[in-house]
Amino acid sequence: MATRAKTYPLTAAQKLHFFSLEHCPRKSLSNIGTSVTLDHDVDWNALKAAIYKAYDRCESMRLRFKKNSKGETVQYIVPKETRDIEFRNFENNTMEEAKQVMIEWTSTPFELYESPLNRVVMISMPDGYKGLYLLVHHMTMDAQSLIIFFADVLQIYCNMKFPEAAEAPGPLSSYIEQLQKDLKYEGSKAQERDKKYIYNLLESSEPSYADIDGAREMKELRKKTNNPKLQAMHRENRTIEATIDKFHLEGEPSARLMNFCENYRIPMVCLLLLGLRTYFQKFNYIDDISINTAIARRATLAEKNSGGTRIHCFSFRTIIPRDMTFLEALHEIQYQQNQLFRHANFDPVDAMRHRAEYYAEKSMGGTYEPMALTYQPLTLKAAKATYDVPYKTDWYTNGVAAQELYLTVMHRVDDNGLDFNFEYQKAHVTYEKLEKFYYYLCKILFLGVQNPDKMIGEIIEEV
Repeated sequence: MATRAKTYPLTAAQKLHFFSLEHCPRKSLSNIGTSVTLDHDVDWNALKAAIYKAYDRCESMRLRFKKNSKGETVQYIVPKETRDIEFRNFENNTMEEAKQVMIEWTSTPFELYESPLNRVVMISMPDGYKGLYLLVHHMTMDAQSLIIFFADVLQIYCNMKFPEAAEAPGPLSSYIEQLQKDLKYEGSKAQERDKKYIYNLLESSEPSYADIDGAREMKELRKKTNNPKLQAMHRENRTIEATIDKFHLEGEPSARLMNFCENYRIPMVCLLLLGLRTYFQKFNYIDDISINTAIARRATLAEKNSGGTRIHCFSFRTIIPRDMTFLEALHEIQYQQNQLFRHANFDPVDAMRHRAEYYAEKSMGGTYEPMALTYQPLTLKAAKATYDVPYKTDWYTNGVAAQELYLTVMHRVDDNGLDFNFEYQKAHVTYEKLEKFYYYLCKILFLGVQNPDKMIGEIIEEV
């Protein structure tokens, strides 16, 4: 029955992950593993029923891939999830032992074709919290989709157990309907307009690589290649083994950053981008900084609730002179972000290929971005899924990373403070380097928000 279901081409967002998988020997690259546990005596039968109902309501959790007669990868939806929902009792383990098991689950690749691309496990943790572990393939779900699915499960469960206190969740949007809208973009005038903007942006001039360690490695590479004008980084025999480390910014200083953004009407992602690029500007002695930025593309309610993966990643390049004030730099970043958002439906793989071809002789296949950034403001609490029951979330490494450094900034449950989740390739980035990076990032951010009229060069000299 599944093989006779209507099939659809991959979206641009899915092609981005498919492209990465094709060039990565470790297929767990696209795995996302996370858990949500609550301080609540869970009724496991009711939770299992809630999970099945959430599967029924979320089309992208029933997504499959197959090869068509032309050998192309296409997608389809199966009508029902019938697998048994697993249960794992970690009560006799330590928290670290439980974590290692879930890291192992997260590091196990899926069979990509004609097979389920997620795994849900009900878990009882050593600390007494109980809930769910969820593993998904990134071609089917992204971080916001995960949060929406978790929220749906919990809202359904609460409505089943406490119908007088908890309303049933409203309907979710259709993944297929949103997919069909996205596919209409191909060959449209909007696509041509976006292509022209993105290509012109990429062709304006060659970017410059900046490193977390500063300018030393770039100088050595120029000397080694006898190319003093080289601006792209190459690393021989780079390994992709990765891990995740988390840094917590307390609630009060996090609130100061959020209040600044609210008062000046600046998106948090712009503030984070300015802090990051100023670090690279300081230690690499250049004003031209590029960072990969993830764009959620979930502006409408239908997009927010349709599941699937919608993130497009683009290089975000800014040239901020040192005589520009912190606030002026924020406005410049906000303006450029808004411009990019208007054209963010364009295929990011197309953009990457075009830049690589355009600067092929100069870059020799190297990279210009030292890291990528994602800011995720949505929490289960904000989604009104936990009814003030204390809960915890955690994310687990899949063991590999396509980029040297990937920062995801999210809000904590208990105090709405910011968590800085760094996924990094262990061959190039170490925990000690991250400590330095995070230390200077915080110093830059707080000096800037306390003195928004201070020039970037002054901030660089003072931190």
